[in-house]
Amino acid sequence: MSEMKHHWVSLVIGTVLLLSASMTAQSDLLPFVWHAVQEAQNTTINACGKVTETRTSKLMSRPMVLRGHFCASGRTHFMLEYTEPTPLRIRYNDGILNVTSGDHTEVMEVGGSVRRAQDSFSRENSLEGLKKSFTISVVEKKDYYELKLVPRSAAFARRLNYIIVKLQKSTALPRSLEIDGKNGVNSVFAIEFASTNTKLPASTFEVYKP
Repeated sequence: MSEMKHHWVSLVIGTVLLLSASMTAQSDLLPFVWHAVQEAQNTTINACGKVTETRTSKLMSRPMVLRGHFCASGRTHFMLEYTEPTPLRIRYNDGILNVTSGDHTEVMEVGGSVRRAQDSFSRENSLEGLKKSFTISVVEKKDYYELKLVPRSAAFARRLNYIIVKLQKSTALPRSLEIDGKNGVNSVFAIEFASTNTKLPASTFEVYKP
């Protein structure tokens, strides 16, 4: 279960963030990038695509590569389904989390903790709040921005070493997310969007309730 908890922390941070190389440029670049992320959140009603997670750890003899697909709608609906190497389905629907592995589905009510995390990233003044929790650096590449967040607050520092988010310049949507945890597990999520703002079947986010 500890691995699944790490998995969920990674995904929550990922959905919440759906969200010039010189040091002097970074202070001016961060508000610009942050504004672009907020605009993307306002205009992207939903999105689906493919995800590849590469997970490494000192306890693993070789990297584990997980492949699957995802859909997200607003701040209240999220689905991730891994198809290989082992089927695993994660669905979040308005506070209810389902994690299905094989024939077993674990059902949890996590709405309060998810909303608190989302609010810290999504309020109008959230950038200032984020700066209190993380040291943030921004680097501009040819076609994407790279944000590195290193925890300052004890609440995040207990669980994370750093987060790296790469945002596509043209859309401000994430192309990859790297989470390096205190538990020794590093996960890199490569994200490929296939569609945005399309009608999704209600069953996409269907969950069992407690």
